Amino acid sequence: MGLKTHGTMAVDWEQRIDFDRLRRERLAKAKALLAKSEMGALLCFDMNNVRYLTSTHIGTWAQDKANRFTLLPQNDEPILWDFGSAAKHHQLNCPWLDGRSRAGISMLRGAMTPEMGRAEDVAKKIRIELEMRGLHKEPVGIDIIELPVLFALQREGIKVVDGQALMSEARVIKTQDEISLLNTSAMMVDAAYDELYRAMKPGLRENEAVGLVSKVLYDLGSEYVEAVNAISGERCNPHPHVFSDRVLRPGDPVYYDILHSYMGYRTCYYRCFTVGYASHAMVDAYKRCREYLDAAIELVRPGRTTAEIAAVWPKAEEFGFPNEEACFALQYGHGIGLAIWEKPVISRLVSFEHPVTIEPGMVFALETFWPSTDGWSAARIEEEIVVTPTGHEVITRFPAEQLLVAGAHYHTVNGPLPTTRESEAPPSERVIDMIEASAKTERVGVSG
Repeated sequence: MGLKTHGTMAVDWEQRIDFDRLRRERLAKAKALLAKSEMGALLCFDMNNVRYLTSTHIGTWAQDKANRFTLLPQNDEPILWDFGSAAKHHQLNCPWLDGRSRAGISMLRGAMTPEMGRAEDVAKKIRIELEMRGLHKEPVGIDIIELPVLFALQREGIKVVDGQALMSEARVIKTQDEISLLNTSAMMVDAAYDELYRAMKPGLRENEAVGLVSKVLYDLGSEYVEAVNAISGERCNPHPHVFSDRVLRPGDPVYYDILHSYMGYRTCYYRCFTVGYASHAMVDAYKRCREYLDAAIELVRPGRTTAEIAAVWPKAEEFGFPNEEACFALQYGHGIGLAIWEKPVISRLVSFEHPVTIEPGMVFALETFWPSTDGWSAARIEEEIVVTPTGHEVITRFPAEQLLVAGAHYHTVNGPLPTTRESEAPPSERVIDMIEASAKTERVGVSG
Protein backbone atom coordinates (compact mmCIF):
# COMPACT_ATOMS: atom_id res chain seq x y z
CA MET A 1 0.00 0.00 0.00
CA GLY A 2 1.75 3.16 -1.20
CA LEU A 3 -0.90 5.69 -0.18
CA LYS A 4 -0.89 6.99 3.37
CA THR A 5 -4.02 7.16 5.47
CA HIS A 6 -3.85 10.36 7.52
CA GLY A 7 -6.06 11.44 10.34
CA THR A 8 -8.57 14.19 9.71
CA MET A 9 -6.76 16.75 11.89
CA ALA A 10 -3.88 19.05 11.06
CA VAL A 11 -0.75 18.49 13.15
CA ASP A 12 2.66 20.14 13.47
CA TRP A 13 4.63 16.90 13.69
CA GLU A 14 3.67 15.23 10.40
CA GLN A 15 3.18 16.36 6.81
CA ARG A 16 -0.41 15.62 5.86
CA ILE A 17 -2.72 17.42 3.43
CA ASP A 18 -1.12 20.64 2.22
CA PHE A 19 -4.17 22.78 1.53
CA ASP A 20 -2.16 25.76 0.28
CA ARG A 21 -0.56 23.46 -2.30
CA LEU A 22 -3.98 21.99 -3.15
CA ARG A 23 -5.36 25.47 -3.86
CA ARG A 24 -2.37 26.52 -5.94
CA GLU A 25 -2.15 23.38 -8.03
CA ARG A 26 -5.86 23.17 -8.84
CA LEU A 27 -6.02 26.77 -9.98
CA ALA A 28 -2.77 26.44 -11.95
CA LYS A 29 -4.14 23.51 -13.94
CA ALA A 30 -7.24 25.47 -14.95
CA LYS A 31 -5.19 28.54 -15.82
CA ALA A 32 -2.85 26.52 -18.03
CA LEU A 33 -5.70 25.01 -20.02
CA LEU A 34 -7.43 28.38 -20.32
CA ALA A 35 -4.21 29.91 -21.68
CA LYS A 36 -4.16 27.31 -24.47
CA SER A 37 -7.83 27.81 -25.37
CA GLU A 38 -9.72 30.26 -27.55
CA MET A 39 -11.51 31.63 -24.49
CA GLY A 40 -10.90 34.98 -22.89
CA ALA A 41 -12.35 33.81 -19.60
CA LEU A 42 -14.14 31.01 -17.78
CA LEU A 43 -17.45 31.63 -16.01
CA CYS A 44 -18.46 28.83 -13.64
CA PHE A 45 -21.73 28.28 -11.80
CA ASP A 46 -21.19 24.61 -10.97
CA MET A 47 -20.31 24.59 -7.26
CA ASN A 48 -17.68 21.91 -7.79
CA ASN A 49 -15.91 24.08 -10.34
CA VAL A 50 -16.33 27.15 -8.14
CA ARG A 51 -14.64 25.23 -5.33
CA TYR A 52 -11.89 23.97 -7.64
CA LEU A 53 -11.03 27.52 -8.76
CA THR A 54 -11.61 29.51 -5.56
CA SER A 55 -11.34 26.95 -2.71
CA THR A 56 -14.55 28.23 -1.17
CA HIS A 57 -17.52 26.29 0.14
CA ILE A 58 -20.72 27.42 1.84
CA GLY A 59 -22.50 24.13 2.43
CA THR A 60 -24.23 21.63 0.22
CA TRP A 61 -27.62 23.33 0.60
CA ALA A 62 -26.43 25.63 -2.19
CA GLN A 63 -25.39 22.78 -4.49
CA ASP A 64 -28.50 22.87 -6.69
CA LYS A 65 -29.11 26.64 -6.87
CA ALA A 66 -26.58 27.69 -9.54
CA ASN A 67 -26.33 31.00 -7.72
CA ARG A 68 -22.66 31.35 -6.76
CA PHE A 69 -20.38 32.12 -9.68
CA THR A 70 -16.75 32.80 -10.43
CA LEU A 71 -14.98 34.41 -13.37
CA LEU A 72 -11.44 33.34 -14.27
CA PRO A 73 -10.03 35.78 -16.86
CA GLN A 74 -7.00 35.00 -18.99
CA ASN A 75 -3.74 35.83 -17.16
CA ASP A 76 -5.55 36.85 -14.00
CA GLU A 77 -7.00 35.57 -10.74
CA PRO A 78 -10.56 34.32 -10.14
CA ILE A 79 -13.29 36.69 -8.97
CA LEU A 80 -16.05 35.20 -6.82
CA TRP A 81 -19.63 36.38 -6.37
CA ASP A 82 -21.51 34.83 -3.47
CA PHE A 83 -24.30 35.39 -0.95
CA GLY A 84 -23.44 38.66 0.79
CA SER A 85 -22.64 37.25 4.23
CA ALA A 86 -20.66 34.41 2.67
CA ALA A 87 -18.73 36.91 0.54
CA LYS A 88 -17.86 38.82 3.73
CA HIS A 89 -16.76 35.57 5.38
CA HIS A 90 -14.46 34.82 2.44
CA GLN A 91 -12.98 38.33 2.70
CA LEU A 92 -12.11 37.66 6.34
CA ASN A 93 -11.00 34.02 6.06
CA CYS A 94 -9.79 33.34 2.51
CA PRO A 95 -6.68 35.49 2.03
CA TRP A 96 -5.88 33.73 -1.24
CA LEU A 97 -8.84 35.60 -2.80
CA ASP A 98 -7.16 38.89 -1.88
CA GLY A 99 -10.30 41.05 -1.97
CA ARG A 100 -11.87 39.32 -4.97
CA SER A 101 -14.91 38.05 -3.02
CA ARG A 102 -18.05 40.06 -3.77
CA ALA A 103 -21.77 39.94 -3.14
CA GLY A 104 -23.79 38.74 -6.11
CA ILE A 105 -27.14 37.05 -6.57
CA SER A 106 -28.24 35.14 -9.66
CA MET A 107 -31.71 33.63 -10.19
CA LEU A 108 -31.76 30.74 -7.67
CA ARG A 109 -32.91 28.24 -10.29
CA GLY A 110 -35.92 30.34 -11.25
CA ALA A 111 -36.97 31.45 -7.76
CA MET A 112 -35.91 34.94 -8.83
CA THR A 113 -38.28 35.67 -11.72
CA PRO A 114 -37.18 37.44 -14.92
CA GLU A 115 -38.73 40.83 -14.11
CA MET A 116 -36.49 41.07 -11.02
CA GLY A 117 -33.54 41.74 -13.31
CA ARG A 118 -31.07 39.39 -11.69
CA ALA A 119 -29.95 37.85 -14.99
CA GLU A 120 -29.15 41.29 -16.36
CA ASP A 121 -27.25 42.18 -13.18
CA VAL A 122 -25.06 39.07 -13.48
CA ALA A 123 -24.38 39.77 -17.16
CA LYS A 124 -23.46 43.39 -16.45
CA LYS A 125 -21.03 42.36 -13.70
CA ILE A 126 -19.29 39.97 -16.10
CA ARG A 127 -19.16 42.48 -18.97
CA ILE A 128 -17.55 45.13 -16.75
CA GLU A 129 -14.79 42.75 -15.62
CA LEU A 130 -14.13 41.62 -19.17
CA GLU A 131 -13.99 45.18 -20.51
CA MET A 132 -11.54 46.22 -17.77
CA ARG A 133 -9.18 43.53 -19.08
CA GLY A 134 -9.84 44.00 -22.79
CA LEU A 135 -11.46 40.57 -23.01
CA HIS A 136 -15.06 41.55 -23.83
CA LYS A 137 -14.71 40.51 -27.48
CA GLU A 138 -13.27 37.10 -26.61
CA PRO A 139 -15.44 33.97 -26.12
CA VAL A 140 -16.40 33.14 -22.54
CA GLY A 141 -16.52 29.48 -21.56
CA ILE A 142 -19.39 28.49 -19.25
CA ASP A 143 -19.96 25.18 -17.45
CA ILE A 144 -23.69 25.30 -16.55
CA ILE A 145 -26.10 28.23 -16.74
CA GLU A 146 -29.73 29.26 -16.42
CA LEU A 147 -31.14 30.28 -19.78
CA PRO A 148 -32.15 33.83 -18.77
CA VAL A 149 -28.56 34.48 -17.66
CA LEU A 150 -27.27 33.06 -20.96
CA PHE A 151 -29.59 35.33 -22.96
CA ALA A 152 -28.59 38.35 -20.82
CA LEU A 153 -24.90 37.70 -21.47
CA GLN A 154 -25.59 37.48 -25.19
CA ARG A 155 -27.46 40.80 -25.09
CA GLU A 156 -24.34 42.32 -23.52
CA GLY A 157 -22.45 41.20 -26.62
CA ILE A 158 -20.65 38.30 -24.96
CA LYS A 159 -20.04 35.19 -27.04
CA VAL A 160 -20.71 32.09 -24.94
CA VAL A 161 -18.93 28.78 -25.61
CA ASP A 162 -18.56 25.46 -23.78
CA GLY A 163 -16.33 25.77 -20.74
CA GLN A 164 -17.42 22.54 -19.09
CA ALA A 165 -15.06 20.44 -21.21
CA LEU A 166 -12.09 22.54 -20.12
CA MET A 167 -12.94 22.18 -16.43
CA SER A 168 -13.50 18.44 -16.85
CA GLU A 169 -10.07 18.15 -18.42
CA ALA A 170 -8.47 20.17 -15.61
CA ARG A 171 -9.98 17.84 -13.02
CA VAL A 172 -9.21 14.46 -14.64
CA ILE A 173 -5.66 14.09 -13.26
CA LYS A 174 -5.63 14.45 -9.50
CA THR A 175 -2.92 16.18 -7.51
CA GLN A 176 -1.12 14.54 -4.59
CA ASP A 177 -3.42 16.22 -2.09
CA GLU A 178 -6.57 15.37 -4.03
CA ILE A 179 -5.58 11.69 -3.98
CA SER A 180 -4.95 11.88 -0.24
CA LEU A 181 -8.38 13.41 0.30
CA LEU A 182 -10.05 10.73 -1.84
CA ASN A 183 -8.23 8.05 0.16
CA THR A 184 -9.41 9.62 3.43
CA SER A 185 -12.95 9.79 2.13
CA ALA A 186 -12.84 6.07 1.27
CA MET A 187 -11.43 5.28 4.73
CA MET A 188 -14.54 6.79 6.29
CA VAL A 189 -16.78 4.52 4.21
CA ASP A 190 -14.69 1.50 5.27
CA ALA A 191 -15.73 2.33 8.84
CA ALA A 192 -19.37 2.87 7.87
CA TYR A 193 -19.53 -0.56 6.23
CA ASP A 194 -18.05 -2.20 9.31
CA GLU A 195 -20.79 -0.70 11.51
CA LEU A 196 -23.43 -1.58 8.93
CA TYR A 197 -22.24 -5.19 8.70
CA ARG A 198 -22.58 -5.57 12.47
CA ALA A 199 -26.07 -4.06 12.46
CA MET A 200 -27.66 -5.98 9.58
CA LYS A 201 -30.27 -8.53 10.66
CA PRO A 202 -33.90 -9.40 9.91
CA GLY A 203 -36.10 -6.48 10.90
CA LEU A 204 -33.66 -3.73 9.95
CA ARG A 205 -35.18 -1.40 7.36
CA GLU A 206 -33.30 0.02 4.40
CA ASN A 207 -33.90 3.58 5.64
CA GLU A 208 -32.48 2.66 9.07
CA ALA A 209 -29.32 1.44 7.34
CA VAL A 210 -29.13 4.82 5.60
CA GLY A 211 -29.42 6.59 8.95
CA LEU A 212 -26.73 4.44 10.56
CA VAL A 213 -24.27 5.04 7.71
CA SER A 214 -24.97 8.77 7.73
CA LYS A 215 -24.25 9.03 11.46
CA VAL A 216 -20.94 7.16 11.18
CA LEU A 217 -19.81 9.36 8.30
CA TYR A 218 -20.81 12.66 9.90
CA ASP A 219 -19.21 11.61 13.19
CA LEU A 220 -15.96 10.95 11.32
CA GLY A 221 -16.01 14.37 9.66
CA SER A 222 -17.96 14.01 6.42
CA GLU A 223 -19.31 17.32 5.17
CA TYR A 224 -22.02 15.80 2.98
CA VAL A 225 -23.66 12.39 2.72
CA GLU A 226 -24.85 12.69 -0.85
CA ALA A 227 -26.67 9.36 -0.97
CA VAL A 228 -26.81 5.91 0.55
CA ASN A 229 -28.48 3.51 -1.84
CA ALA A 230 -29.78 0.58 0.22
CA ILE A 231 -31.27 -2.12 -2.02
CA SER A 232 -32.52 -5.44 -0.64
CA GLY A 233 -34.46 -8.58 -1.51
CA GLU A 234 -36.53 -8.53 -4.67
CA ARG A 235 -35.62 -4.84 -5.16
CA CYS A 236 -32.10 -5.93 -6.20
CA ASN A 237 -33.16 -6.84 -9.74
CA PRO A 238 -33.72 -4.57 -11.58
CA HIS A 239 -31.57 -2.07 -9.69
CA PRO A 240 -33.83 0.86 -8.65
CA HIS A 241 -30.99 3.21 -7.53
CA VAL A 242 -32.92 4.44 -4.46
CA PHE A 243 -33.55 3.17 -0.92
CA SER A 244 -36.96 2.46 0.59
CA ASP A 245 -38.42 1.35 3.92
CA ARG A 246 -38.28 -2.33 2.98
CA VAL A 247 -37.47 -4.64 5.91
CA LEU A 248 -34.57 -7.08 5.64
CA ARG A 249 -35.51 -10.77 5.83
CA PRO A 250 -33.48 -13.97 6.28
CA GLY A 251 -31.75 -14.96 3.07
CA ASP A 252 -32.10 -11.51 1.49
CA PRO A 253 -29.43 -10.19 -0.81
CA VAL A 254 -28.65 -6.55 -0.05
CA TYR A 255 -26.26 -4.08 -1.66
CA TYR A 256 -25.37 -0.50 -0.79
CA ASP A 257 -23.72 2.41 -2.55
CA ILE A 258 -22.28 5.02 -0.19
CA LEU A 259 -21.64 8.46 -1.65
CA HIS A 260 -20.29 11.19 0.60
CA SER A 261 -17.85 14.07 0.59
CA TYR A 262 -14.80 14.82 2.72
CA MET A 263 -13.33 18.26 1.99
CA GLY A 264 -15.27 18.10 -1.27
CA TYR A 265 -13.89 14.74 -2.42
CA ARG A 266 -16.45 12.04 -3.04
CA THR A 267 -16.85 8.31 -2.80
CA CYS A 268 -18.88 5.92 -4.93
CA TYR A 269 -18.49 2.64 -3.07
CA TYR A 270 -20.77 -0.43 -3.42
CA ARG A 271 -20.74 -3.50 -1.22
CA CYS A 272 -23.00 -6.56 -1.38
CA PHE A 273 -24.13 -8.91 1.41
CA THR A 274 -26.73 -11.49 2.31
CA VAL A 275 -28.66 -11.65 5.58
CA GLY A 276 -28.22 -14.83 7.63
CA TYR A 277 -27.44 -17.07 4.68
CA ALA A 278 -27.10 -17.00 0.90
CA SER A 279 -28.71 -19.08 -1.81
CA HIS A 280 -26.53 -21.00 -4.23
CA ALA A 281 -27.82 -18.74 -7.03
CA MET A 282 -26.70 -15.65 -5.13
CA VAL A 283 -23.27 -17.14 -4.42
CA ASP A 284 -22.85 -17.86 -8.14
CA ALA A 285 -24.00 -14.36 -9.11
CA TYR A 286 -21.55 -12.74 -6.71
CA LYS A 287 -18.69 -14.85 -8.02
CA ARG A 288 -19.48 -13.83 -11.60
CA CYS A 289 -19.86 -10.17 -10.63
CA ARG A 290 -16.53 -10.24 -8.80
CA GLU A 291 -14.74 -11.87 -11.72
CA TYR A 292 -15.87 -9.12 -14.11
CA LEU A 293 -14.67 -6.52 -11.61
CA ASP A 294 -11.32 -8.21 -11.01
CA ALA A 295 -10.68 -8.53 -14.73
CA ALA A 296 -11.28 -4.79 -15.14
CA ILE A 297 -9.02 -3.89 -12.20
CA GLU A 298 -6.23 -6.11 -13.54
CA LEU A 299 -6.15 -4.01 -16.72
CA VAL A 300 -5.72 -0.68 -14.92
CA ARG A 301 -2.28 0.72 -15.60
CA PRO A 302 -0.87 3.68 -17.54
CA GLY A 303 -0.97 3.26 -21.30
CA ARG A 304 -3.99 0.99 -21.45
CA THR A 305 -7.34 2.37 -22.60
CA THR A 306 -10.88 2.53 -21.34
CA ALA A 307 -11.86 0.38 -24.33
CA GLU A 308 -9.66 -2.47 -23.07
CA ILE A 309 -11.41 -2.37 -19.71
CA ALA A 310 -14.91 -2.20 -21.19
CA ALA A 311 -14.10 -5.16 -23.44
CA VAL A 312 -13.90 -7.60 -20.49
CA TRP A 313 -17.44 -6.77 -19.40
CA PRO A 314 -20.46 -8.69 -20.70
CA LYS A 315 -22.65 -7.39 -23.48
CA ALA A 316 -26.09 -6.10 -22.53
CA GLU A 317 -27.82 -9.07 -24.11
CA GLU A 318 -25.87 -11.48 -21.90
CA PHE A 319 -27.64 -10.31 -18.76
CA GLY A 320 -31.13 -9.48 -19.93
CA PHE A 321 -31.00 -6.05 -21.62
CA PRO A 322 -31.69 -5.20 -25.27
CA ASN A 323 -28.75 -2.81 -25.75
CA GLU A 324 -25.97 -0.94 -23.96
CA GLU A 325 -28.02 2.19 -23.33
CA ALA A 326 -30.66 0.10 -21.56
CA CYS A 327 -28.09 -1.27 -19.07
CA PHE A 328 -25.91 1.83 -18.82
CA ALA A 329 -24.05 2.19 -15.48
CA LEU A 330 -24.44 -1.46 -14.46
CA GLN A 331 -21.04 -2.45 -15.90
CA TYR A 332 -19.41 0.93 -15.52
CA GLY A 333 -16.39 3.01 -14.67
CA HIS A 334 -16.22 6.71 -13.91
CA GLY A 335 -13.75 9.26 -12.63
CA ILE A 336 -14.24 10.45 -9.10
CA GLY A 337 -13.18 13.69 -7.42
CA LEU A 338 -15.17 16.77 -6.45
CA ALA A 339 -18.10 15.05 -8.17
CA ILE A 340 -18.99 11.38 -8.14
CA TRP A 341 -19.02 11.14 -11.94
CA GLU A 342 -16.06 12.71 -13.70
CA LYS A 343 -13.81 11.77 -16.60
CA PRO A 344 -13.06 9.14 -17.76
CA VAL A 345 -16.29 7.26 -18.42
CA ILE A 346 -15.81 3.52 -19.03
CA SER A 347 -18.71 1.72 -20.68
CA ARG A 348 -19.43 -0.52 -23.64
CA LEU A 349 -21.82 2.25 -24.73
CA VAL A 350 -19.06 4.77 -25.54
CA SER A 351 -15.57 3.46 -24.82
CA PHE A 352 -14.97 1.41 -27.99
CA GLU A 353 -15.65 4.36 -30.29
CA HIS A 354 -14.05 6.92 -27.97
CA PRO A 355 -11.27 5.24 -25.98
CA VAL A 356 -9.36 7.25 -23.39
CA THR A 357 -5.77 6.43 -22.46
CA ILE A 358 -5.28 5.72 -18.77
CA GLU A 359 -2.75 8.04 -17.09
CA PRO A 360 -1.07 8.24 -13.68
CA GLY A 361 -3.06 10.40 -11.30
CA MET A 362 -6.46 9.34 -12.60
CA VAL A 363 -8.82 8.12 -9.90
CA PHE A 364 -11.89 6.20 -10.94
CA ALA A 365 -14.46 3.75 -9.66
CA LEU A 366 -15.25 0.45 -11.36
CA GLU A 367 -18.62 -1.18 -10.67
CA THR A 368 -20.18 -4.40 -11.90
CA PHE A 369 -23.58 -6.10 -11.64
CA TRP A 370 -24.80 -9.62 -12.21
CA PRO A 371 -28.35 -11.00 -11.86
CA SER A 372 -28.99 -14.36 -10.18
CA THR A 373 -30.64 -17.25 -11.97
CA ASP A 374 -33.54 -17.04 -9.49
CA GLY A 375 -34.80 -14.00 -11.42
CA TRP A 376 -34.95 -11.52 -8.53
CA SER A 377 -31.67 -11.32 -6.61
CA ALA A 378 -28.43 -9.80 -7.92
CA ALA A 379 -24.88 -8.89 -6.95
CA ARG A 380 -23.36 -5.41 -7.15
CA ILE A 381 -19.75 -4.54 -6.21
CA GLU A 382 -17.52 -1.49 -6.71
CA GLU A 383 -13.90 -0.52 -6.07
CA GLU A 384 -12.15 2.84 -6.30
CA ILE A 385 -8.78 2.81 -8.08
CA VAL A 386 -5.84 5.22 -8.09
CA VAL A 387 -3.67 4.93 -11.20
CA THR A 388 -0.01 4.94 -10.18
CA PRO A 389 3.06 5.37 -12.43
CA THR A 390 3.51 1.58 -12.56
CA GLY A 391 -0.01 0.22 -12.12
CA HIS A 392 -2.79 0.91 -9.67
CA GLU A 393 -3.86 0.91 -6.03
CA VAL A 394 -7.32 0.03 -4.70
CA ILE A 395 -8.38 2.47 -1.96
CA THR A 396 -11.70 0.85 -0.99
CA ARG A 397 -10.65 -1.58 1.74
CA PHE A 398 -13.80 -3.20 3.18
CA PRO A 399 -13.58 -6.93 2.31
CA ALA A 400 -15.36 -7.96 -0.87
CA GLU A 401 -13.36 -10.85 -2.36
CA GLN A 402 -16.20 -13.20 -1.42
CA LEU A 403 -19.84 -12.72 -0.54
CA LEU A 404 -20.18 -11.72 3.11
CA VAL A 405 -23.07 -13.04 5.21
CA ALA A 406 -24.32 -10.65 7.90
CA GLY A 407 -26.16 -11.73 11.03
CA ALA A 408 -25.19 -15.40 10.64
CA HIS A 409 -25.91 -16.53 14.19
CA TYR A 410 -28.46 -19.31 13.71
CA HIS A 411 -27.83 -22.65 15.42
CA THR A 412 -29.71 -25.93 15.21
CA VAL A 413 -29.46 -29.06 17.33
CA ASN A 414 -26.93 -30.30 14.78
CA GLY A 415 -24.76 -27.19 14.91
CA PRO A 416 -24.57 -23.84 13.06
CA LEU A 417 -26.98 -23.37 10.18
CA PRO A 418 -25.03 -23.39 6.89
CA THR A 419 -24.50 -19.92 5.44
CA THR A 420 -25.04 -21.24 1.92
CA ARG A 421 -28.47 -22.80 1.68
CA GLU A 422 -31.84 -22.36 -0.01
CA SER A 423 -34.81 -20.70 1.68
CA GLU A 424 -36.85 -23.78 0.81
CA ALA A 425 -34.71 -26.86 1.19
CA PRO A 426 -35.39 -29.93 -0.99
CA PRO A 427 -37.31 -32.69 0.85
CA SER A 428 -35.27 -35.35 2.63
CA GLU A 429 -35.53 -39.04 1.75
CA ARG A 430 -37.52 -39.57 4.98
CA VAL A 431 -40.09 -36.95 3.87
CA ILE A 432 -40.42 -38.56 0.44
CA ASP A 433 -40.96 -41.96 2.06
CA MET A 434 -43.67 -40.48 4.31
CA ILE A 435 -45.54 -39.03 1.32
CA GLU A 436 -45.39 -42.26 -0.63
CA ALA A 437 -46.48 -44.30 2.40
CA SER A 438 -49.45 -42.08 3.14
CA ALA A 439 -50.61 -42.29 -0.48
CA LYS A 440 -50.64 -46.09 -0.30
CA THR A 441 -52.29 -46.22 3.10
CA GLU A 442 -55.03 -43.71 2.33
CA ARG A 443 -55.41 -44.83 -1.28
CA VAL A 444 -54.95 -41.32 -2.74
CA GLY A 445 -52.91 -40.39 -5.81
CA VAL A 446 -49.71 -38.43 -5.50
CA SER A 447 -48.93 -36.28 -8.53
CA GLY A 448 -45.47 -35.21 -9.65
